Amino acid sequence: MRQIVLDTETTGIDPASGHRLIEIGCVELVNRKLTGNTYHQYINPQRVVEDEAIQVHGITNEFLADKPVFANIVDDFIAFVRGAELVIHNAPFDIGFINHELKRDGSRYGRIDDICGVVDTLVMARQKHPGQRNSLDALCKRYGIDNSHRLLHGALLDSEILADVYLLMTGGQTGLELGGNHQENPDVEEEAVRPANGSGLKVVRASTEETAAHEAYLQLLQKKSDGQCIWLADGGS
Repeated sequence: MRQIVLDTETTGIDPASGHRLIEIGCVELVNRKLTGNTYHQYINPQRVVEDEAIQVHGITNEFLADKPVFANIVDDFIAFVRGAELVIHNAPFDIGFINHELKRDGSRYGRIDDICGVVDTLVMARQKHPGQRNSLDALCKRYGIDNSHRLLHGALLDSEILADVYLLMTGGQTGLELGGNHQENPDVEEEAVRPANGSGLKVVRASTEETAAHEAYLQLLQKKSDGQCIWLADGGS
């Protein structure tokens, strides 16, 4: 399974008001492993970047002046993502901007969501953590991912961080097999890892105090449910 974790930066918040893409960053996952393959491109939007947007991502009009326009990078971009499942945080924002650029360019490619499947990690996070903050920064804190180097938004950096969040939020393991097809060492689970040139994912294990608190909570559930707590159905914890 090939997935592309994607993020963009823009001149503003609304493509319908004429705002444009200025950066695309992508990170490749194959079978839930980071391959080290990336796509990263700055884009000349042919319009002014709003000051409010510059305060978010730090990408200035002067920096973008000599960058290629979208029409000159679209073929390479589509070639990188075609057929993959896109993993995006708040997907309607990024998909909306990409489709706006494709339509504006008169592209033969059509819509990006016709070329790729799309997974929205914001929707996923809201389902998994209802009533909580689910920004990328909040998810990093929740899953123990160090994002202290993220002083400003950046498409490639944010896609790398989101890849870590996505893998942890969806289970982390890449090689855990069920049924009769076990690994050579059944006591060792293969974990989602970065390639050698990246930092490994942080594995957070429950402390003794957390394990005790979990056990106490299960016992409370057992009492409240008149002995029907399914996690204690076998008499264990």
